[in-house]
Amino acid sequence: MCGWGSIRVRPVCLLIVSLAAAGVVHGQQAQETAAEQTQRLEGEAILSLANAALEGKPVPADFQLQWQNEFLKAQQGTFIPFTLTIDASRLTRPAVLVYVRAVRRDRAAVPPRRERPRTVAGRPPRERLEPPQEPAAEEFPVDAIFPAELQLEPGQRARVSRGFSLSPGSYDVFVVVRERFAPGNGPLVPKAAVVTRQLNVPDFVGSGLTTSSIILADRLETLSRSIEPDELPERPYVIGRNEVTPAVDRTFRRNEELIVVFLIYNPFVTSEKKFDLQVEYHFFRRGIGPADPGRIPGTEPPAQEGERYFNHTDPQRFNPAILGSQFDPGSGHPVMAGQGVPMSAFDPGEYRLAIRITDLLAEKSIMRDVHFTVGS
Repeated sequence: MCGWGSIRVRPVCLLIVSLAAAGVVHGQQAQETAAEQTQRLEGEAILSLANAALEGKPVPADFQLQWQNEFLKAQQGTFIPFTLTIDASRLTRPAVLVYVRAVRRDRAAVPPRRERPRTVAGRPPRERLEPPQEPAAEEFPVDAIFPAELQLEPGQRARVSRGFSLSPGSYDVFVVVRERFAPGNGPLVPKAAVVTRQLNVPDFVGSGLTTSSIILADRLETLSRSIEPDELPERPYVIGRNEVTPAVDRTFRRNEELIVVFLIYNPFVTSEKKFDLQVEYHFFRRGIGPADPGRIPGTEPPAQEGERYFNHTDPQRFNPAILGSQFDPGSGHPVMAGQGVPMSAFDPGEYRLAIRITDLLAEKSIMRDVHFTVGS
């Protein structure tokens, strides 16, 4: 027997089964069969929507659905945590199915398959579709379906986060979110929405000094324990003993804090396991004209057209004296950097945060830009 939820069976020894008991068992079997049929129909419907999106056909947009993702280095390939922000005010009930499919853009033109999707990151599934009715016509690198109970946030929105890994390359990603059938009644026509994105997945291996995506966060929490590997797909923003909640958007009020989190990869490490990194954070105000003519340029990065230098924070250093002699980036340990900056000193407007990462031993620097807005 298969189902979306895990089922525990308690062994029972029966010596005599009366007709009444047999009727109860028959009724339970009928209920289970109906539930399995509902699950099969739900699976077929959500796969049909993904196939339609893949073929360029019209797809529903019954509610607003937004996608955001990051890129992190993984043991194999690139790990891609993502968050879906759902306008739950349009939904009938807070239970949905989510389907994610990734397709290489250089794939051969073949018909879409009709096969049950694998779980995210290859984890043993907690819920399954019925066995495929047709042989697979194409192997999708990501082909995952999972249920989600939505937790409403202010503004009647809900967020769902998961993660998966891909090898470097260019992909089309199709995401379908569809209401689930309520037991015993509606919605008669479940609402659904589809979002598609093109992902250019970077290669973090052997590419010299580089960083993960720069994550803007609503909060950063320190965990009391490390999570198990099979928990990562459902908690994809856990980095070491820290859990990041990504910001919904890039607009911050003056009573909020701008939290920036990222990982630094591939610094130069000597044979004695010595390394030395410096990270600087420089803020530029956009849309207020060129730099002040009387300002004497310092060591900060140059301003771009139409912006003016605003401020900076103290540089951060990362080396064995700070992180400990046992910390070895050469063995795959990334350096986690970040900064929390209160927005109270920022006037409303548009800003650019220029992050400069310098490998002091290799005498090499790279830049990362983050654009954000400060509201009133």
